[in-house]
Amino acid sequence: MADVIIVALITGGCSVLGVIITNLASNRKVEQQIEKAQAVTDVKIEQLTDEVRKHNSFGDRITRLEEQTRELTNRIERMDGKISRLHHGE
Repeated sequence: MADVIIVALITGGCSVLGVIITNLASNRKVEQQIEKAQAVTDVKIEQLTDEVRKHNSFGDRITRLEEQTRELTNRIERMDGKISRLHHGE
């Protein structure tokens, strides 16, 4: 009877040890997958950040171009006025 209990305890202990080892291995695998996924996410975030910076820069450049266009339009209108006055003065 004692032999049966000892065998049961050894079998149970081995089973528990096997479950612990399997869980540890599984946890390591999951951690590695999470690290890979996090690395990919970090790269994507960096790429998106770069895209946003480019977009913001583009908006700033468009604003400057609009201001320059407005200034050039004003200069052209002033020159047209001067040319028109010169023609009427002749």
